Amino acid sequence: MRIDLLCSGSKGNSCLIRSDHAQILIDCGSTKKYLTKAFDQVDADVNVCDGVLITHTHKDHVSRIKDVAHLPVYSYCDIDDLSNHHIVCPNETFDVGDFHIRVIRLSHDAPKTVGYVIETQTQKLVYITDTGFVPNEAKEYLQDADYYIFESNHDVAKLMQTSRPMFIKQRILGDDGHLNNEDSSHNLMQLINSRTKEIILAHISQEANHPQLALDVLEDAFRKQGFTHAGMRLRAAHQFDVCTIQEVLY
Repeated sequence: MRIDLLCSGSKGNSCLIRSDHAQILIDCGSTKKYLTKAFDQVDADVNVCDGVLITHTHKDHVSRIKDVAHLPVYSYCDIDDLSNHHIVCPNETFDVGDFHIRVIRLSHDAPKTVGYVIETQTQKLVYITDTGFVPNEAKEYLQDADYYIFESNHDVAKLMQTSRPMFIKQRILGDDGHLNNEDSSHNLMQLINSRTKEIILAHISQEANHPQLALDVLEDAFRKQGFTHAGMRLRAAHQFDVCTIQEVLY
């Protein structure tokens, strides 16, 4: 499995996942210019994707939906004007090529927001962003993954210091908002095990957080739990820097 997190944050989200036999895309946010450049950078062609998985309909996740509308699109949320749209529901599983995919219900202020667990015969990726909390009933499916792309959106104190209106701050802090650094780390401590090889903290706010701050909170959670992350790579995604996970060349 090769994973390229092409962009992550409030200005755009997209992640390309490849195996020996299939290629799928999670979300298609950002600009056409940037995504074209990012696909070139990772030596990929969006038009050969076997499927596009959509998490929800906020613009930073679907702004370029028209560029992939000719491909098979899988979503729980409603999307218009797609020629090959497959509705998938929480807890449902389906296959795209050699990827086995489970839909995970999340809690966000967009209708029918979901995350995904993506597996091959030997590897497992958990992709969770845009949620105010992680539902307990989902955690059994999120445990013991090789790779986590996991939201760590904001630092609460930094968020409160921003000039955003209070109703926006309350939205972000609420159950239909985004995971803060501490909640993200707390959840990850419940999910990872010795199998886990890499965690990428994602959807990091550029105004109310910082990648190093998010990492510091996660590393502190490891220390408090008495866990070691020796041999486990921890990273925090910047908005427009491609993060690549590639364990096996193909």
